[in-house]
Amino acid sequence: MVPSNLGEEMSTELALPPEWEDDERMNFLFSDFKENRDVSTTDWDSKMDFWTSLILKICRSRGTVCVHLQELNKIFQRKGIMPLGLATVIQCMARCGKIQRESEFATNVDCGWVSWGVGLLLVKPLKWTFSTLLGSSVVTLKELFVVIELVKEKAAELLGVYRSSPVANHSLLSFQELRTLSSHVCVDESTLCMALLQLQREKQVTVSLHGGEKIVKFSQPGQNHVSPVSDVDLGIYQLQRSEGLLEERVEALGLEAEKYKEEARVLLREGKKSQALRCLRSRKRVEKKADHLYAQLENVKGILDKIANSQTDKLVIQVYQAGVSALRLSLKDVTVERAESLVDQIQELCDTQDEVNQILAGGALNSSMSYSILYSYLVVVLKQFHNQMANVQRVWQMINDPIRLADADTDGLEDELRFLLENSSLDDHLQH
Repeated sequence: MVPSNLGEEMSTELALPPEWEDDERMNFLFSDFKENRDVSTTDWDSKMDFWTSLILKICRSRGTVCVHLQELNKIFQRKGIMPLGLATVIQCMARCGKIQRESEFATNVDCGWVSWGVGLLLVKPLKWTFSTLLGSSVVTLKELFVVIELVKEKAAELLGVYRSSPVANHSLLSFQELRTLSSHVCVDESTLCMALLQLQREKQVTVSLHGGEKIVKFSQPGQNHVSPVSDVDLGIYQLQRSEGLLEERVEALGLEAEKYKEEARVLLREGKKSQALRCLRSRKRVEKKADHLYAQLENVKGILDKIANSQTDKLVIQVYQAGVSALRLSLKDVTVERAESLVDQIQELCDTQDEVNQILAGGALNSSMSYSILYSYLVVVLKQFHNQMANVQRVWQMINDPIRLADADTDGLEDELRFLLENSSLDDHLQH
């Protein structure tokens, strides 16, 4: 699963750290780890950090998410010497959760994946021994480990590629279609499988087997997790596949018809009229077949359009239902009787104000106490009047807004009708 020439490639492609040229420093880094970390904690940790970061750097630069000890030994060979402590590095990274055995990573996901083998992982199931599945601490040379940080990055990148692609509106994709779509993101099928496994862990993808074909379904924007594959999904998928096959067939028949046409032209120039006629008859047969397939293609496209429209209608109805519920809640405490009561109260306050104005205009006040009492009364009356007016305005606005909108729509339609009548009269005049 990892190229045999990986070490040779990395020696030329990877920018190695500056200390790689320091013999004294590299002799220390290439030496084995002490059995007891407590003997020299600083040296032990610095060596571990060096190799851990370098392994991550290598995998990220290559776009892979898996490593194994044998290839790491080849990659980091220096002056004919291989590092002695890489097995310890892998064990430590596994204990810290930075990497995980490929078998453990696969078996910790939904067992539905095992049914179709997770790509290249289950090609050699006999090598998944009980010790492997039970998490033995022994690191073999060719045992693959998944780098958790990188597989999460690759999974997010894969999901982004799907959602930004022209097929993002397809609810289902075949595994091969996804392989082609993600070829610039996942360098091989194993990397794609690991990314899909991670997405399935995150409940953003579900994979199933239908009719012997691997089908992948992604979650849609706004969904917390992917929904199960339904019969509707499968029906739409079959229609989309039929549409693609028919388009390919119609295109091929069109090319075949053009080929017969060119052959007939060449034969006619050579004076072979009978052979040219046979080519033209073949061309007619091909065109007739193409027309028949094109009609079927249009029918399939029409069905897909109706399905898309029905889904849009469903969303519109849901929006309408939400709007009705919101409007019902907003009008919960608003009734016609309450509005009439508010208007009556306002009228009473207005009458009271008129009486006060008449009193003020009809005579003079005899004392400062009378002025103070009257002023206080007026302040109370005006505050009540202001509050009642604000409530009435809100109520009447909520009641009258739909009417205004309806009137505005009616006025717009009348203007448009008047415009059409004027243009119609002008066209009749020009024709006469």
